[in-house]
Amino acid sequence: MPLLETKGLKKYFETPRGLLHAVDDVNLVINAGETLGVVGESGCGKSTLGRLILRLLEPTAGEVVFDGQNILGYDQPRMKEMRKQMQIIFQDPFSSLNPRMTVSEIIAEPIKVTRALPTQDAILERVFDLMGIVGLAERFVNTYPHELDGGRRQRIGVARALALNPRFIVCDEPVSALDVSIQAQILNLMMDLQEDMGLTYMFITHDLSVVKHISNNIAVMYLGQCVELAATDELFTQPLHPYTQGLLDAIPVPSLSAKKHFNIMKGEVTSPVDPNPGCRFAPRCPRVTPSCAEQELELRERRPGHFVSCCR
Repeated sequence: MPLLETKGLKKYFETPRGLLHAVDDVNLVINAGETLGVVGESGCGKSTLGRLILRLLEPTAGEVVFDGQNILGYDQPRMKEMRKQMQIIFQDPFSSLNPRMTVSEIIAEPIKVTRALPTQDAILERVFDLMGIVGLAERFVNTYPHELDGGRRQRIGVARALALNPRFIVCDEPVSALDVSIQAQILNLMMDLQEDMGLTYMFITHDLSVVKHISNNIAVMYLGQCVELAATDELFTQPLHPYTQGLLDAIPVPSLSAKKHFNIMKGEVTSPVDPNPGCRFAPRCPRVTPSCAEQELELRERRPGHFVSCCR
């Protein structure tokens, strides 16, 4: 059953040159208890999409339907209650934490802001519970973020996101700033938490190897648009959009003896400011035809459960 849907979601920013189409008519469905991976190059609108869903940014148009209700129509008090169910884990585990607050103060902050627990003793007990859940030793309770390594700092971010028992979490590249070995620990932690707590994730990343490990479905974004959407195994074995194929070709093979043919994407990236109609990937597409620049494209189901925005 869908927990969250976006319908025609758009976000345009005004610039001196015109309207920048950061997110343009994105339609996604995330089922309860599953993970939707969102991938694409830097600047494609992944993080903006996550912030629109949480209403950290206000959309230009469209709907965000959470548990059957369009939350874009909620007033401030109602949205404050909704935020207990929707949280975010940020990319940088250092800049997302207040350097003047201790570990316990950071984790307790959402509990205090929402007055979820009545007493200081109850709050502290909850903080210790959360630290145990994410694998932080109690000896760090009065430690400051700068005294910890990146992996432990990100565990603080995970604990803070779990403080109010949310149902949905936007994971905005939560492991991209970490060492590879620490990445695996955080990913395994998040998957265990999902299984134990029934969490639903939107996992934003530019690393296809990571998203393959954690996602049930994957949405590929290019210049603000979703160009392909499919189940993870389907996307990796039968990619249909040339951009997705280019991303998969760019995945390095960790072997000195392996031979892999790389199809490097060439051409100039289209400006997202007042883009022309047609396929925005056309200037870089090896299969481009004159019709690609003439018609508006939308996601169409080419295979069962496999949607692609391409005129070929």
